Amino acid sequence: MTQDTIAASHESPTAGPAARAVELTKVYGEGETAVTALDSVSVDFGRGRFTAIMGPSGSGKSTLMHVCAGLDSATSGKVYIGDVDLTVLKDNDLTRLRRDAVGFVFQAFNLVPTLSALENITLPMDIAGRKVDQEWVDSVIDTIGLRDRLRNRPSQLSGGQQQRVAAARALASRPQIIFADEPTGNLDSRAGAEVLSFLRRSVDDHGQTIVMVTHDPTAASYADHVLFLADGQIVDTMDNPTAEGVLDRMKGFDGKGRRS
Repeated sequence: MTQDTIAASHESPTAGPAARAVELTKVYGEGETAVTALDSVSVDFGRGRFTAIMGPSGSGKSTLMHVCAGLDSATSGKVYIGDVDLTVLKDNDLTRLRRDAVGFVFQAFNLVPTLSALENITLPMDIAGRKVDQEWVDSVIDTIGLRDRLRNRPSQLSGGQQQRVAAARALASRPQIIFADEPTGNLDSRAGAEVLSFLRRSVDDHGQTIVMVTHDPTAASYADHVLFLADGQIVDTMDNPTAEGVLDRMKGFDGKGRRS
């Protein structure tokens, strides 16, 4: 896989899924201590859609996100961002693809404390030496509703405001896909709703693709589609979820994720 191929995939994405996994397996450890975190999982993440991944602790939901995002390696199977197979990339090429084609939002805001909100938003592009698309960044800033706080450093922002800056940073470089791991886990319900509304608008208004790991049925209700994992496998799905529907579906599983 060449650097030109990676760049072309970022600049001119195909009409296929934004990301996909094919017979993806992830095993930690060896022999008697081996733990299968993912067991032959195949899934497509459609472009311009918001997908939530849910499941009990140890179900494999965060592992699925981390491997699909190129943050962890697969034991077997294939993982693609656009048309690019992550499993055959060298380390430098994988780092470049994550930088150019993938956005990340984590439970910890991961903002640089010495930089302003605006400097945090544009930081990935500054590091990559890429020219900032000011019109696009202005649109993102207007979407997060923090234009009057752009000069503030993270310590001068509330938790919800910091997470919206982190989400804007992920969106500002126009990645093919954004992976969000429990992005409202450190927020109260009101701040969490603000962040989720921003993510929802980024899909509806800007055609962004988002994959979010969450344990919260209310957070999942902002998505277009929900995947339910248990024991490293996808055991159910739901389209057009509601918080009540997701909660009922979760209650319908036993402790190991099987239908009770």
